[in-house]
Amino acid sequence: MPMLKIFVGTMYGGALDVAEQVAPLFEAAGYETAILEQPTLEDLTEEQPDLALFCVSTTGSGDFPGNFVPFARGLDEHSPSLVGLRYGVIALGDSSYGDTFCGAGRRLDEMLEGLGATRLGERLEVDAMETFMADDAALPWAEEWIETQQLKVA
Repeated sequence: MPMLKIFVGTMYGGALDVAEQVAPLFEAAGYETAILEQPTLEDLTEEQPDLALFCVSTTGSGDFPGNFVPFARGLDEHSPSLVGLRYGVIALGDSSYGDTFCGAGRRLDEMLEGLGATRLGERLEVDAMETFMADDAALPWAEEWIETQQLKVA
């Protein structure tokens, strides 16, 4: 059974809620899933998953949440080759912050692509000003992502 790892960067639990809501969709599509609330670089590099999904909220001025900083710092400092990694990004933000809206998700996306990973489809950016519950946007996106990227294995 292929492995999907969901890497969570969250401040108040919104990104974790999204991860917990979308995981059953991937299980129904034939994946073993693991939700990583304190992700480390080794979670990605030592046992690279068949598919990775990053659910990341943005804090401050486009910054990564505290629980995600060690992971992002590890990517920056070690620059591991991620050729062969297929991934998706669900970025959570608030458009009232202007230029830094979904800054953490956008920056992570750039970092992963820079290390050779391949993003499947478009990044989902959820605006807290428009969507009260992020999973209201994430669930339909995940269903469509599984379908359009032909990720179903079951």
